[in-house]
Amino acid sequence: MKKHTVYAWGVAILSFIVLMIVTPAIPQSQEYHDFADKREFFGIPNTLDVLSNFPFLVIGLIGLVLCYYKNYFKFRLQGELYGWTCFFIGVAAVGLGSSYYHLKPNDARLVWDRLPMTIAFTSIMAIFIIERVDEQKGTVSIIPLLLAGIISILYWRFFDDLRPYALIQFVPCIAIPLMAILLPPMYTHSAYWLWAAGFYLLAKVEEAMDKVIYEWTNHIVSGHTLKHLCAAMVPVFLTLMLAKRTMTTERKSLLMTWKVSWTKVKENGSKGESCTCTYAAVSS
Repeated sequence: MKKHTVYAWGVAILSFIVLMIVTPAIPQSQEYHDFADKREFFGIPNTLDVLSNFPFLVIGLIGLVLCYYKNYFKFRLQGELYGWTCFFIGVAAVGLGSSYYHLKPNDARLVWDRLPMTIAFTSIMAIFIIERVDEQKGTVSIIPLLLAGIISILYWRFFDDLRPYALIQFVPCIAIPLMAILLPPMYTHSAYWLWAAGFYLLAKVEEAMDKVIYEWTNHIVSGHTLKHLCAAMVPVFLTLMLAKRTMTTERKSLLMTWKVSWTKVKENGSKGESCTCTYAAVSS
């Protein structure tokens, strides 16, 4: 392992230790389990919150099958296959774990809701490292990142402290869009990452407005149910991206692409103004 890699890991671990020292513990609020829509249909408690997890199972299984079906996603690197396999396993498991939790919401069942999500989050981080930084480092990071996610869940469960889990969940939410914009991709269709990030952000807003949305819709649907459906769009967009993308011949970050496009727009605008002025001068 190169020195700068060791330094990077050292800085990350030291920063985490300092954060744990200077910040107070975040216990799991029991109000979290008090969801707006408690209706029961067909004998299923909290029916819509349970059934709205079904898309995770479907898209997770589809993605997992396509990972191995005649190399449908055209992976070029072995690490990609490992990373995306973990991701789709996590997504499918969310469908099962979250449904199990919502049948009877409590801390013990919440473990099985959050554990698959950490698998998906950490897998995505490893995938980004593989595709945009370094294949070997990214592949090696898969297991440590997965372990970090699992440990964060265990730490919360045994010590009633959500800080490590919060880092595992929210750091990728910031890092992934930034990496998608700033780092040059190996493949085309990078904008799909931003669509996925947008739907995840919308899902978090709907989660926070669970009861408000339930009131707005006259008790038709709750924010948490919509949160599940929006969050399920994340793997949908990523699966579409995998199916459509190809190796890019010229590696440019989205930021660089936007800059080039903006420059062309300004140049075309300047030419248009120049032509208009010339025409006006001739007419007079």
